[in-house]
Amino acid sequence: MTGLAAAAAPRLALYLDLIRWDRPAGWLLLLWPTLSALWIAADGFPGWHLLIVFVAGTVIMRSAGCCVNDVADRDFDRHVKRTAQRPVTSGRVSVREALMLGAALAAVAFALVLTTNPPTVWLSFAGLAVTFLYPFAKRVTPMPQAVLGVAFSFGIPMAFAAVLGAQDWAPHAVGDAVPPHAWWLLLGNIFWVLAYDTEYAMVDRDDDLRIGMKTAAITLGRFDVAAVMGFYAIYLLSWSALGDALGLGLWYQLGIAAAAGQALWHYTLIRGRTRDGCFAAFRHNHWLGASVFMGVAADLALR
Repeated sequence: MTGLAAAAAPRLALYLDLIRWDRPAGWLLLLWPTLSALWIAADGFPGWHLLIVFVAGTVIMRSAGCCVNDVADRDFDRHVKRTAQRPVTSGRVSVREALMLGAALAAVAFALVLTTNPPTVWLSFAGLAVTFLYPFAKRVTPMPQAVLGVAFSFGIPMAFAAVLGAQDWAPHAVGDAVPPHAWWLLLGNIFWVLAYDTEYAMVDRDDDLRIGMKTAAITLGRFDVAAVMGFYAIYLLSWSALGDALGLGLWYQLGIAAAAGQALWHYTLIRGRTRDGCFAAFRHNHWLGASVFMGVAADLALR
């Protein structure tokens, strides 16, 4: 290894830690509903171009969001045991470095979007705004998880726009490219995000109370477990009904049933409100989303 490479390696390791490279659960939570929407919009496999754009874009934008989130939360994170050693919080990566990395990643993601069509490009600006707004929502709203829900669901209308949109820059083109059921899918998916991010917030509730952070776990209080299960139910029932209305059949509903079984298992993990149990439930949520996607893909492939 050359002297330059040896010097760069520690910085690269810090940057990878900053974007949670070794913790893929975050981008998988973004990916599964996006791929489900992509398959539904295309009535099956959407083609390699769109698949690569949305998979790569999801990973990259989640990484950019981590950079912004850690900068915004650095003064809070140092008081939370789980986050105190994050690169920005611990001072190993400067605020300027983190923001530059986040901007570079967002630029790469935007370059990918430019290979699609104008309606998708327009929607990307709204998605970017919500993504960067979320870290600051935790200071002003008692349910910041709802803002995260919009950010983590915005791949759904973008997927429909990428499949159905034309080369038209007029504002009405977005409405033409995103049918009403795409927005209903987005709304339903928000409740899934509310479920798993409330579980995540339950892990840090004691620390968040001490430092004055606003989270759904604090707002819901003793009704947190019941609310999480209610959020799961709304998500799964709404997606089941929407899938049925869109002509998805038995295989899709089996995917929903598998996801429901996992949600019930998560209840056993969170009912005691232990840190380990709540964190385990959060980490395993990507399998729930994967079950729904596999139901979509199987149903469209086997019809």
